[in-house]
Amino acid sequence: MKPEHIRVPALPPLPDQDHSDCRAVASVLARVGDKWSVFVIMMLTDGPKRFNELKRMINGISQRMLTLTLRGLERDGLVTRTVFPTIPPRVDYELTDLGHGLAAPVKALGEWAFAHLPEIEGARSNFDSRNSD
Repeated sequence: MKPEHIRVPALPPLPDQDHSDCRAVASVLARVGDKWSVFVIMMLTDGPKRFNELKRMINGISQRMLTLTLRGLERDGLVTRTVFPTIPPRVDYELTDLGHGLAAPVKALGEWAFAHLPEIEGARSNFDSRNSD
């Protein structure tokens, strides 16, 4: 196939086929595949952190994006938020058991990406040079 071939045969959807499982998995993968979620999960693997500590550790994340990411991870049961009744209140974020279970595959994926980065960059360069017409 060449890049100009845009008509790719596909099977028509089967009648009465339920795609709810695919949608559910896709929503989970969207959360855990998000770059900020990956960074937060990796920063929390060695124990609880405070909000500003996480913000300092994750270069380039805005306060709003960190808030949204932490809320999403908490909603999905990957992170817990603990408020301590001090003045001012202290809030810690920590991975749940489910979050710790996800940390290992996330770390393995990151290590794989780092180990294969030269090959991937080479493939990208080759692709771009072939398709720069």
